[in-house]
Amino acid sequence: MNTVIAFILMFGLLVFVHEWGHLIFAKRAGMLAREFAIGFGPKIFSFVKNETLYTIRLIPAGGYVRVAGDDPEIIEIKPGHHIGLEFNDQGKVNKIIVNNKDKYPNARVVEVERVDLDHELIIEGYEIGLEEDKLRFEVDEKAFFIMDEQKTQIAPYDRQFASKTVGQRAMQLFAGPMMNFILAIFIFIILGFIQGVPVDQAVIGEVQPETPAADADLQANDEIISVDNNEVKEFSDVSSYIIDRPNEEITFEVSRNDTIENIKVTPNKIEENGVTRGQIGVLFKVEYEKSFFKTLKYGFTQTIDTTKMIVTNLMMLITGQLSIEMLSGPVGIYDATDQIVKTGFMNFLMWTAMLSVNLGIINLVPLPALDGGRLLFVAIEAVRGKPVSPQKEGFVHFIGFALLILLMLVVTWNDIQRLFM
Repeated sequence: MNTVIAFILMFGLLVFVHEWGHLIFAKRAGMLAREFAIGFGPKIFSFVKNETLYTIRLIPAGGYVRVAGDDPEIIEIKPGHHIGLEFNDQGKVNKIIVNNKDKYPNARVVEVERVDLDHELIIEGYEIGLEEDKLRFEVDEKAFFIMDEQKTQIAPYDRQFASKTVGQRAMQLFAGPMMNFILAIFIFIILGFIQGVPVDQAVIGEVQPETPAADADLQANDEIISVDNNEVKEFSDVSSYIIDRPNEEITFEVSRNDTIENIKVTPNKIEENGVTRGQIGVLFKVEYEKSFFKTLKYGFTQTIDTTKMIVTNLMMLITGQLSIEMLSGPVGIYDATDQIVKTGFMNFLMWTAMLSVNLGIINLVPLPALDGGRLLFVAIEAVRGKPVSPQKEGFVHFIGFALLILLMLVVTWNDIQRLFM
């Protein structure tokens, strides 16, 4: 039960922050954000505030912000349609009743001849049952369609996504991933304040038995000064040097009990998932210190390091150095979360921050249907000076979405297989 609660809270936080970024910058640009949703499928909770419908939906598989103009409008009024009109105190139409007009006895029913709710905000037509000249009605910019007793605010062109500048649209799309990076920085800073910032020193904490390090007589508390005459400043210098040199003899200069010793070690060659690396069998000592400014820096450096690691793995996946079987979907993430929750709250926070960075990076990959794919189309427009036709862009996103669903099915199947291996 603890894992279920932790997973729901973690997932909800990551999706909420991501979509909140999209929402905030949509509103800042003057776009009409119709809906802010966590999850997909049927609504289980909803309310309306400041023009936006906020919903929690049944299937916890993501979320979305629906901005006017992103998709074709659900309600379209055409010449010949009979509609009911109600008016505000300024005499402008504030309700356009599409059906069930008998429930609105005060509405004026007209047959539409011409309608423009994008630019002119007018409806022209003839009132039913009266022999009159053609009437022209001005429509309030915040008028509502009413269909099946449900209200939907109209979206004049200046409130639609496509009406905004390239910069505003790009920022609205980038804001979701950006908020995931900001969340990661914030979590790493919290970790730094709670447990302190790791002191980056090349001091051995533990030597594992029957390993090259043990055979070479490296010992706990040995401080590594240099490797192959290359000065060492932090343990990451040593780790990366060892990883890149399987089966190559390395000379370690270590300080032990106020004396300097030179010790030769040959890392074992380890192959995992098609990746070869060196390993000598030591764990470095990790000590923590509390410093306000170092903690703030730690939030940024950890986020940057995590980003580099994920991008490296992603490039290895693209180039075939890593198998697609290494990918994990919701099932695999849930299983990993189960293992991490058992190790303590701090590790769970670290895991949440890493997943937040991962979500930000994946969404920036220039694939159709992802934020990165949509940003690519905005960039193409900036270069060529005009947008790609909505039909072509929509088709590309549709194909991309279908491929992403297929990939998700494959990844989920791999996750399920790993659970029973």
